[in-house]
Amino acid sequence: MSLIKMVPERGILIGQREKLGLSQEEVAEKAGITLKQYQTFEGHDRNLSSSSFRIVHAVLSALDLDITAFNKGKYSIEEIPEDDPIYKMLSEVEI
Repeated sequence: MSLIKMVPERGILIGQREKLGLSQEEVAEKAGITLKQYQTFEGHDRNLSSSSFRIVHAVLSALDLDITAFNKGKYSIEEIPEDDPIYKMLSEVEI
């Protein structure tokens, strides 16, 4: 059985940044925006997708994410690995 979870926009940014081993400062610098501006996207203050195209493109480029895939929600769905405790709990629930 395959189980998936929805990843919020901020989770996509945090996950990719950590995967690349970048700090928030490094992403902001690569994207040409202020640290505070970038932090609003990783926090609960503002969604990246509500920003201008230039900023969305710059941040996604800094994180090596494809803008079309991001827009279509490709990064929003993640498979839950079988060794995850959530997987065990959900697989025991009868639907």
